This record gives sequence, C-alpha cells and structure tokens, in this order.
Amino acid sequence: MTVPALPLGLLRDRLGEARNRTLELVAPLSDSAVTRQHNPLMSPIVWDLGHIAHFEEVWLLENIDGAGSGAEGLRGIYDAFRHPRATRDQLPLPDRATCLAYLADVRRAVLQRMDGIDPRADAPLLRGAYVFNMVLQHEYQHNETILQTLQLMEGEPYAGLGGGRCGMATGDGVERGEPGEPHTRSTDMIHFPGGEVSIGTDDRSQAYDNERPRTRLRVEPFRIDRHPVDNAAFMDFIAAGGYRTDAHWSEAGLAWRAGERAEAPLFWFRRDGVWWTRAMGSEVPVDPALPVCHVSWYEADAFARRAGKRLPTEAEWEVAASWDPVRARALLYPWGDEPATPSRANLDAVRPGPDRPGTHPGNVSPLGCYGMIGDVWEWTASRFLPYPGFQPFPYPEYSEVFFGDEYRVLRGGSWATRPGAIRNTFRNWDFPQRRQIFSGFRCASDAKS
Repeated sequence: MTVPALPLGLLRDRLGEARNRTLELVAPLSDSAVTRQHNPLMSPIVWDLGHIAHFEEVWLLENIDGAGSGAEGLRGIYDAFRHPRATRDQLPLPDRATCLAYLADVRRAVLQRMDGIDPRADAPLLRGAYVFNMVLQHEYQHNETILQTLQLMEGEPYAGLGGGRCGMATGDGVERGEPGEPHTRSTDMIHFPGGEVSIGTDDRSQAYDNERPRTRLRVEPFRIDRHPVDNAAFMDFIAAGGYRTDAHWSEAGLAWRAGERAEAPLFWFRRDGVWWTRAMGSEVPVDPALPVCHVSWYEADAFARRAGKRLPTEAEWEVAASWDPVRARALLYPWGDEPATPSRANLDAVRPGPDRPGTHPGNVSPLGCYGMIGDVWEWTASRFLPYPGFQPFPYPEYSEVFFGDEYRVLRGGSWATRPGAIRNTFRNWDFPQRRQIFSGFRCASDAKS
C-alpha cells in the first residue's frame, strides 16, 4: 500500500495558526486573570496553557513514532484525571511567563522534530497526519474552553479577539441583524420518513475514535425542529411557569432545579421587567431571535416535555444534519463536504455569541434543517456510548473511560468552536447539569412514515 506523503508544510502552518489564536485569546488578560480560578467548573487559564504544551510534548515528541496504544499519556499537574478542575487552583502551577515559555520551547522542538520525519512514514500515528490533527484539535478545543472560562469571569468586558470579531459586521461578507429588527419565530419541523442510513465515519485522519466506525442502522420516522429553540420561545416557557411546573421535569431534573434554584438560563437576569444577559462581561438585553444558550440538559428536556416533544437522539440529529436522500449518503457538513468556515456557519468566535436564523443561508442540511453547525452545541437525548465495533485509538482516556450513563451527547459546535474541530460526526459530551458550556437545543418528535 502506498502511503500518502505527510503535508508537513501545511501542518506547520496550521500549528502556527492554532498557537496564534491561543496567544491572542490570553493577550488582553492580566497575569491575575490568567492564574486565578474564576469558577470551580473551569481550570485556571494558566493550567490550560500548560496542558496544551504538555499534550503536544507527549504526542509530537515522545510518542510520534509509536502506535499510540501504549502511550504513557499525560502526567504530573497536567493529568486531567488525577486533578479535577475544581482542585487545579491548588496545584503548584507555573506563572504566565513560564507557561508561555513552555509552549514556545515545545513548539520549537516539534518543528525541529518535523524536519526529520519521513513524509511517507507508515507509523500508525502518522498515517493521514492523524497525530498532528489530534494535537491541533486538542488546542482548538482548549480555545473554546478558555472562552467558557472568560464567560464566567467577572469584571470588565473581555477585550480580546480584536478586529471585526466582536462587532455586528464581521468582515466575512455576512451582515449581522440588529437586535431591534422584527423577529419572525419559526416553529416548522422537518419530517424524516424513516429508513436505512449511516452515521459515524471510517476516517482515520481527523475523526476521533468515538466517531468510528461508520454504522448502518434503521432510523424510524421522526420530526425535528428546522431551527434551534430561540430565546423568545424560552421566555414563553419561563412566563408559562415552566420552571415551577414539576410535571415538565424528570426526577433528576427536579433535583437539579432545586439544587441550583434555577429560574432561567445561566447568565440571564431581570431588569425593569426585561430579560438581560451577560455575554463575555457585557450586559445586553436578551435578543428574542437568537438561539437560547447556556441551558442544561435538564432545562432542554423540560422545555421539550412542555411542548409535547422530546430531544432528538444523536442518530436523529446526525441524520437531520448530514443525510442526503438523493445521493443516499451522509455529508461531512450540512452544506456538503467543503470545510467549515466562518462564512458558512457561526463559528470561530467571529461574534461573541449565537447569531440570528438565516444569517448564513447556506448552512442548511439536505433535509432542510438550518444551523446544525455553529451557534450553540445542541443537547441530544443520547447517553455517550460506543458505536458497534468501537476500538480505542490512540489512548483509552480520550473516549472509552467516559462511556456510560453519566454523560449526554451534544452535537454541532457553537459560535466559539474552531472550524477545524467540528463536523457532522463530531460527538461532544458533558454532564446533564452543565450549562457554562455554549449549549442550546432543538426538539424532535415521533412521526408516521
């Protein structure tokens, strides 16, 4: 078998771009903001920086020539399993300057190491540039994690991601709607008549192990919302007593609601009878047209129950996002197989939050669902479980140790997701009580064929 040559020049460029974004995110922050733990749900940002460097060191220096299955993995203070987020502020973390130097030293060694790599090497981790893509996606994902931390940070509005990213006009050719424009709510649902489909992928160059293998299955008829649930609909839920009506909530949801004393999405508050929200440190009125964000799985489930609907399974979600009934195959993205870009979807922190429906008219799946990539991660009904035939690669700690009933699957990415870290098959997961993540949802229901 002929092994395709590794595109080493392209990989160097991508590694450089990823690092530039990481440094850009933290550049406006004070040393205290980088080292302090802003919330027990998130690490001190300095831990994220060191973890990014250590992960790259482990995989692009220590294990790059190996099969990966026997890799020792992350160690010391950057071992996420030994040190939960809530306790990381107690670790002997280095200061900002030391972490930045660590990042630079590792990257310098990686680039030197790349000069000695045979472009046609057939080592398992090098095939299809898998290990490089894994390290890139890891840094991309920590970029979003840092933005989650910044959303929780109190004080002055975040002044990073300059240029046009935080304005209404972004320079990507897409004009943003003003919050005061009339909002026409969409309550349409898309019908899938049922049938044999495929989900997942056999790709071994970018896809994580939990996305594999491609699986054929029959999906029964269902309906799914054309758009994610918006703030207007969620305000109606609140006004109708959604948080006070026990019948809408599961037993676990009731316990969560009581413990959190939840009465609205995270970061919402009332001012003079109007709902406001805090977004990256700025306080703004809630725009009814935007997808609701920062809701837990329990809140999404309660909303769906009140509406006489339910959350989609992740198979239903993926069919709605990817299945092309004309070509009888799944697409890599809702719009086709071309890579995700900020002009195709609301990604990459181009603006500091979800966007209005229709802002990206090409972001429509073959079945007719809008915005399934970008804006908000969408909760599904599914627990995080392996596909039939799953094999861990390159290490069990990425996916396998999380399989079970504790976690619910989210799909589709958010406004803060980097384009290189999202696709229709990408599976995110989190505890159902989490809502510091940029999470929303759309509803589904059973249907006749």
